[in-house]
Amino acid sequence: MKSVFKRAGILMMAGAFALSGCSGDSKNQSENSDQAASFNKTGLPIVNEPVSLRMVSPKAALAPEYSQMEIFKQLEEQTNVKIEWENIPDTDFTEKKNLLLASGDLPDAFYGAGFSDYELVNYGTDGTILPLEDLIDQYAPNLKALLERRPDIKSSITAPDGHIYGLPSWEENNLGTNPFFHVINKKWLDKLGMKMPQTLDEYTEALVAFKTQDPNGNGKADEIPLSFMHMQWCMDIAGIFGAFGLPDNMEHRVVRDGKVIFTATQPEYKEALNYFHEKWYKQGLIDPESFTQDAAQYLAKGKTTIETLGSYIWWEADEVVGSERSKVYALLSPLKGPNGDQLIGRGNGGGPGRGAFVITKENQNPEITMRWIDQQYEPYMAAQIHWGPLDIVFKKDENGKLVNLPLPEGTSAGEFRQKVAPGAGGPGVITIEDLGKVVDLEPRAQQRVKDLEKYYDPYMEEENYPSIFFEPEELDKINRIEPELIKYVNTQRGKFIVDGDVNEQWDSYLKNLEKMGLNELMEIYQNGLDRYNANLNK
Repeated sequence: MKSVFKRAGILMMAGAFALSGCSGDSKNQSENSDQAASFNKTGLPIVNEPVSLRMVSPKAALAPEYSQMEIFKQLEEQTNVKIEWENIPDTDFTEKKNLLLASGDLPDAFYGAGFSDYELVNYGTDGTILPLEDLIDQYAPNLKALLERRPDIKSSITAPDGHIYGLPSWEENNLGTNPFFHVINKKWLDKLGMKMPQTLDEYTEALVAFKTQDPNGNGKADEIPLSFMHMQWCMDIAGIFGAFGLPDNMEHRVVRDGKVIFTATQPEYKEALNYFHEKWYKQGLIDPESFTQDAAQYLAKGKTTIETLGSYIWWEADEVVGSERSKVYALLSPLKGPNGDQLIGRGNGGGPGRGAFVITKENQNPEITMRWIDQQYEPYMAAQIHWGPLDIVFKKDENGKLVNLPLPEGTSAGEFRQKVAPGAGGPGVITIEDLGKVVDLEPRAQQRVKDLEKYYDPYMEEENYPSIFFEPEELDKINRIEPELIKYVNTQRGKFIVDGDVNEQWDSYLKNLEKMGLNELMEIYQNGLDRYNANLNK
C-alpha cells in the first residue's frame, strides 16, 4: 500500500509541475519574439536586451547557489543572459532530474547534467532533448574549433545515430588512472618501531599494532586501524585487490590482452575476500562503518582532536585529515601479495564526459543558449569553470597563463573549489595542450601527478576499458541488466568481507550472476571493445 501512495504522490507532483510549466505561454511567446530580435550571432553581449534562461544543475555540498558564484555573475554581465538557476544538492540530483524529465516540467537546459549514454540516446530519440550539431556549427565557434582540432573528442560525443545530444566535460590530465591512494599514519609506525609496509602481511601487522598498542597515547582503545567507503570512487579498497593478482574497480570490469574480464567472479577476487575477512574484519581492523558511512562521516574521522585514524583511502590526504595533520601521513605503493603480485588497476573510461550540458525541447532560444554555453569552451574560461575564477583562484602571469593564487588560510583546495566553481562535472574541456600553456595544474593536481609517477605508475595495468558510446539496443540491455547486477555484487562483497561465508556461498553467488545476465552483459562489453579497437585501427 505504501508504494501505491508513493506512486500517486509522484503523479500528483508531476501534474503540478506540468501545470506550472503551462502557465504564461502567450507572454513567453511575445518575450521570445523580442529576444530573437536582439540576438547577436557574434561578439558580446549575446543579446542587446536581457534574456532569462531556466537551468537545472547539481551543486556540491559546500557550494553556494550558482546565482551567487562570481564566475556566473561575470558571464551574465558579459553576455546579457541571465540564468535562473535551480540548484539541487548533488546527492539528490539524479532522482530529481529523473522526476523533472518524467513530469515534463523541463528547464531550458540541464547544466552539469551528468546525462548517461542511455539517457542521451533515449531522450534524444524521443525529442526531449535537442540534437546540437547544427547549433554547434552555427553558434559555437569555441566548441566547433575544439572538435575540428580534436576529432577524437567529436567522435566520443557523437551518438551512434550521428547526432550530438550532450556537450563534453573533460580535464585531460590522466589523473584518474588510479583514484585509490592508500594512506598510512607514518608517525604511528615510527612510534611503534615499525617500517613502512611493503607487503600485505606487513600492512596487516601494522593495523594490528594500531589497534592494540595505543599509538595515539591517550590510554583509550579509540584507534581506527583502517577506514574506507565501500564501493565509492577514490575511497574504496578496490586497489588493494591487486595484491592478489587482479585489481578491482567500481565497474568490476578490467581488460587484459584485449579481453574483458569481470573481476568479481575470478579466483583472485575470492582469495582477496577471504583474506579481508579473516585477517582484517575478524580481528577488528576494519572500521565497521566503512560499509555504511557517507563522506561527511568519513572525513570527520580524520579531524578528531586526537588522532584516531591509522590508514585510509583517498586521493588527497589533506581533505581527510587536514593540511597540517597530513604531514604525519604517507602514501603506500601497491602492497606485494601472498603470491608476489604487486599491481594497481587502471581506471576505466578516461575520455570526455558527453552529457555535461543538454538543451531541452522547451527551450525557445536554443541559439542564445548555445552561444552562452560556448563561452565556457574558450580555454581560459573552461579552466575557470572547472577550477575557479580569475582573481579568486587564479591570476595571470607575464605570459598570460593562469597560475594559482595561495589558498585561504586553513582551507583545503577541494573545499575551496566547491565554493567558487562548478567543478569537474561542469561543461568545458581543458586539453593536455592547454595545461602549462593556458593554465597551470593546481598545486594539489601537480602533487598528484608526482605521486602517481612515484607510487603507482610502475605497478599499473596496461589496459583499461575505454569510453564507448554503445548502440541503442546495447544500451537497453546494459541498462536492463547492469544496475541490479552491480548492486547485487557490491552488496555481496560487503557481506563476504563482514560475514566470511564466501567459500560456502560462492557457487550460488556465481549462479545468481549468470541468471541475472552476466554472460550477456560481458558479451556486449566485449563486442563494444572489439568494435572500438577495429575503428582505431582503420
